[in-house]
Amino acid sequence: MDLVLEGVGHRYGGTEVLRDISMEIPSGQIVCVVGPSGCGKSTLLRLIGGLERPAEGRVLQLGAPPEGCLNALTYIFQHFALLPWRSAEGNVALVLEDHRLGRERSRAIIDDVLARTRLTEFRRALPRQLSGGMKQRVAIARALAVNPAVMLMDEPLSALDAQTRELLMDDLVGLWSRTPFTAVYVTHNLAEAVRLGHRIVLLSRRPGRIRDIVEIDRPLDARGHGDAELDAKQRRLWELMREEAMDADRELVDG
Repeated sequence: MDLVLEGVGHRYGGTEVLRDISMEIPSGQIVCVVGPSGCGKSTLLRLIGGLERPAEGRVLQLGAPPEGCLNALTYIFQHFALLPWRSAEGNVALVLEDHRLGRERSRAIIDDVLARTRLTEFRRALPRQLSGGMKQRVAIARALAVNPAVMLMDEPLSALDAQTRELLMDDLVGLWSRTPFTAVYVTHNLAEAVRLGHRIVLLSRRPGRIRDIVEIDRPLDARGHGDAELDAKQRRLWELMREEAMDADRELVDG
C-alpha cells in the first residue's frame, strides 16, 4: 500500500503549522522526515496516521495492505508506551487480543516477532527489567505483530544513548533487509536519516513546507560509517537547514 499526500496543510487556531505538503511514501521504503524544531514533523505524522484531519489537502491510501495485515497504520513512539505490568510477550500480545485469531495463531505471531527482534529469551521480562534499547525492541515487535502496511515512527531512537541508538539502527536495517517494510520515520538526527532513509523529506521552519527531497539509492545494509556519499548528503541537508535550526533554537529559548 502506498501513501500519497496532496497539498496537505494544517493549523492550530491562528497558527499555521504545515503548508502545501505533497509527497509519496512508496510501499517497501522508509521515508524520513527531518527539519528544525517546531516545523510540524510530528503533526505531519499524526495527519498521516489519521489521528487528526488536515485543514487542507488530503492523505490517500493507494492499493491493498499486505496479506495478513491486522492494522494498516501503526505507531512506534519515542517513549516506548509499554504497559509496566505486562511482560515483553504480554505487551506484544495486547495488539492481537481484539482480532480473534485463536491461541495457536497468536502464539505463532508472538514467537515470530520476538525472534525477529532478538527478544525470545526476554519474553517474560517486565519493562522495568529491560534496558531502553530492549524496551524499544518490544515496541517494534508489537508493531510488527499486526503486519502493518505502514509503520509511523516518531523519533523512536531519540530517548536512547548513542551506543544503543547505533545498535537499534543496525536492528532496523536487519529487519528491513530480511522483510522490507514501509515506514514514515520522523527524526531530528540527520545521521539516522541518511542511514535508514530511502527518501529524506526536509521541512522548513513553521509553517513547515518541503524544502527538498533527497533520494538515497543504496541498500540499507550497504551503508556504514565513513561513507563519502552519505556524509555528503548529510552535510547538504545540514547546510540547508542550519540557519533555520538556529532560528528555531533561539525562538524556543526566547519563548
